[in-house]
Order: sequence, then structure tokens, then C-alpha cells
Amino acid sequence: MRILLTNDDGIHAPGLAVLEALAAQLSDDVWICAPAEEQSGAGHSLTLHQPVRLRKHGERRYSVTGTPTDSVNLALRKLFDDARPDLVISGVNAGENLGDDITYSGTASAAMEAALAGIPAIALSQAFRDNGPSFSATEEWGERVLEPLIDISMARRTFINVNFPALPANDVRGIRVVRQGFHDYARGSLVEGRDPRGRPYYWFGLQDAEHTLDHGTDLEAVADGYIAVTPLQLDLTHHAAIGALADRFAA
Repeated sequence: MRILLTNDDGIHAPGLAVLEALAAQLSDDVWICAPAEEQSGAGHSLTLHQPVRLRKHGERRYSVTGTPTDSVNLALRKLFDDARPDLVISGVNAGENLGDDITYSGTASAAMEAALAGIPAIALSQAFRDNGPSFSATEEWGERVLEPLIDISMARRTFINVNFPALPANDVRGIRVVRQGFHDYARGSLVEGRDPRGRPYYWFGLQDAEHTLDHGTDLEAVADGYIAVTPLQLDLTHHAAIGALADRFAA
């Protein structure tokens, strides 16, 4: 199996080293193509107004001066002459990607880009508390999560989003397959200040989220100490509304 690894925390991120170790247990044909610098919150953005550069760091190890989407896109176009990857894994992100935060996530968006290219993809994220990220849950449970996932046949334009709880590995209660939840709060905080020239600036910040812990969601699973495994699709169509909207425009 040929595996491509990427992330949104950058080529030198500790979570990528954790992912490398996990991937090495699954294959000896592992490639890395990740952003040169942190791209958290980049979402599914593509660099269009300036060039991006591909830098080689070692055997099958590259960085891109762009977004996670750029990294996957460029890797698929430039690095594989003989055969494309069989699987793309993005992560391990330092921080959870749950609920509607998935729409902001560069980690999830790298998996989306692979899914759009017809390649099975998995996004991995590790929740953490105020004392900083610990990847012990991912390190201990990662192989047990990944092995069943790489054997399944994923539908086109879908990918798997996995979140590990902020717990020591021995305290993790198990694995739950759940749906995406939704937060119940205004997105983040806004800090206003002035630069040395007196001009105003605005800085988006993060704040504790008020989770809407509906049953069967990724938010509930992680809050309860479980690893959340969520299948996601890229078709954003609200199919139930098509008929009613069509009636509005019927002659």
C-alpha cells in the first residue's frame, strides 16, 4: 500500500511525527507532503494568486509553501509517476476537529482534496487540554483505529474524520462511529487593537465552545471519553429541499 501523509500544522509538527510512526506499521511505502508552515484554519483553500514551491527534505519527504489543499494537489500532480497513493492520511492535528469546526479545518480539507481525486482518505485529530497537546491516546489507539478503516471500500467523495479524546491512553473508553455534531455558539472571540502607527487591527481568537451534545455525535463521543469515527461526504446538497424549491419555479 502506498500512503501519502499530510497535515495543516506543518512539516515539522509533532503530530506528523506521530502519524509517520503509525503509517510505518501499515506500509513501507510512505510519502510525506505537508505545508512548510502552520496552516491551521486554512479550510479547503487553494493558492491561486502566487506561486507555491515544492521542497525536498529527504527520501519521499516534501513540503509545500501553501495550504494543505495545495500540498495534496501538488503531491498528486508531481510526486507520483508510476502509481498514485492508495490512501491519504491527514494529521495528527494538535486539537480536535469536531462538529462544524470541520469546515475551518485544514486537516479535514486535505482529506477532502484526496477524496475529490478519488483516493480514500482519513483525517486524524487529537483533542488536548490547557496544558498542551499530548498524543498518547493517538499513539496507543491509532493502529487499532486505522487498520479496520483501510480495509473498507469508501464511497466516492467521502472520507473518514477521527478525533481522539484528551485523555491518557489507558483512560480512553473505546471507539464510537458517530455523526457530525454542531456547536451552539458564536464563532470565536474578536480582539481589537492598534498597531505602532495607530491603525486599528482585528485578531480572531478562540474561546471555549458551548457544545450541543446531541446523542450519537462526534462531540458527545469525545466528551464521554471515546474516539469518534465519523464518515463525511462532500455532497452538500440538501436533497430533501429539491422538490419544494422546484415547485417554486415550476411554470
